[in-house]
Amino acid sequence: MVQTIQNPVLPGFHADPSILRVGGDFYVATSTFEWWPGVRIHHSRDLVNWQHLSYACTRTSQLDLRGNPDSCGIWAPCLSHADGVYYMVYTNVRSTIGAYKDTHNYIVTAPHPGGPWSEPVYVNSSGFDPSLFHDDDGRSWFLNMQWDHRAGHNPFCGILLQEWDRTTQRLKGPVKRIFLGTDLGVVEGPHLYKKDGWYVLLTAEGGTFYEHAITIARSRTLDGPYEVSPHHPLLTAHHESPAGLQRSGHGSLVDAGNGEWYLAHLCGRPLEWLEQPPAHAPPVYENLHCPLGRETALQRITWTDAGWPRLAHGGPAPATSVPAPDLPPAPVEREPARDTFDSPLLSGHLNSLRVPFDPSWVSLTARPGHLRLWGRESLMSLFDQSLVARRQQHFRCEADTVVEFAPDSFQQMAGLVAYYNTQNHAYLHVTHDEALGRVVRLSVNNDGVPGEPAAPVPVGDAARVALRVRFHGPVFRFAFAVGEGAWTGIGGDLPTSMLSDEHATRFDNGIARSFGFTGNFVGLACQDLGGGRHPADFDHFGYRVSE
Repeated sequence: MVQTIQNPVLPGFHADPSILRVGGDFYVATSTFEWWPGVRIHHSRDLVNWQHLSYACTRTSQLDLRGNPDSCGIWAPCLSHADGVYYMVYTNVRSTIGAYKDTHNYIVTAPHPGGPWSEPVYVNSSGFDPSLFHDDDGRSWFLNMQWDHRAGHNPFCGILLQEWDRTTQRLKGPVKRIFLGTDLGVVEGPHLYKKDGWYVLLTAEGGTFYEHAITIARSRTLDGPYEVSPHHPLLTAHHESPAGLQRSGHGSLVDAGNGEWYLAHLCGRPLEWLEQPPAHAPPVYENLHCPLGRETALQRITWTDAGWPRLAHGGPAPATSVPAPDLPPAPVEREPARDTFDSPLLSGHLNSLRVPFDPSWVSLTARPGHLRLWGRESLMSLFDQSLVARRQQHFRCEADTVVEFAPDSFQQMAGLVAYYNTQNHAYLHVTHDEALGRVVRLSVNNDGVPGEPAAPVPVGDAARVALRVRFHGPVFRFAFAVGEGAWTGIGGDLPTSMLSDEHATRFDNGIARSFGFTGNFVGLACQDLGGGRHPADFDHFGYRVSE
């Protein structure tokens, strides 16, 4: 039976894929930005079926994200393997707004991608998107783009190469600038490969939005000069694909082990094209929004007689469906539709913001069968939020929970949140009102501007309050139920676009004021802004695809 790869293979916020094959196993590492744990790793044996495996950064000694701004943190990890050791290179980006970028690059190692991963080794801070290339002579080489903050200079000023000594775990020898990029601009995301005597350099170009692309260049010598492919670019959806996978770029290559090659790359799907994609090219890119964030897709690659890689179906436009490699099917277990919190360990699909899960603020054992959160800082905090959330992976889906919470102050809140970042989220929660007593309240933060689209609703002394959010493509809606009562809508239709990369990205006279590089999450949260750490218990957390 011939298998087909349906894209995206990793839906919902799985950006900057680094793909690796070792033996019969494929692994993909993706960016996690400000979300904890850091560097998400998936596994497959057939490139069709993928399952979350692990994270590379699970300790604060490996990664400190407290205070990191929105869409900073881990950018573009690179997974590689040499002499039985797995290497993960990653950047901890600590500032992005303005002329400067503070980008610290590290390497961790492990005997297996499932971990445990080592303590980090600091490498450099000259730019982001680092990678490691292990040559067939036993030497390893570190690559990253270099950032130039000077006025009048191209900030994406080229790809740097320097030898990495695996024994001393240090850079050594001269730093060489091996590639300046093409007229697409914004050269970043370098990965090196060696095939048929050629050093093949893959880079991302064009920026991370609709002009995004992948460039291929090659050289007979490691340090160049590198010649750009005559089939440039290898991949882009810009003015090439009137529907399907937009924002396509930033990728990596893999040999499937049977002579077949594939390209893993990021992409985005505008919700405005969900029902009615444009009938002709070029499409209009203004006012499009991708609330699921940048996702991971796969394309089949062929090599020309002259030794250049190309998409197997021709042209640079990504395909939503491609032939799978000739490998035995390897189905994986599906994620349950409801987490009942009966396990002593949190699901790998759940994440927190900037700080690890810690018994001081989250517990599965304080009340068995429940998730307990102790209230901490607000949803706008860059430090200590009590938030447990998962990616939104479908345009039509719903999430629900039941909370038991007895607040005695308006500063105490607990509930269900649709969360893009500190400036853009919608929060249905139980709280206290001096006049009404215990209430359900819906608060919305849009570009940092607070609002309440509905009046708070009293819920009396009922112990349990059910909360739900449903996404219907361009809109999402909240509802609540008291005890065993019926669902009651609150707040009406809210625009899903407010939870997207495009909405979160703002430029003022050409100067970036904010960036959006992640995707929407749905989750459980608890706050006690008075500092009393008042707890809330959640009976379950459901997530399922809806019609």
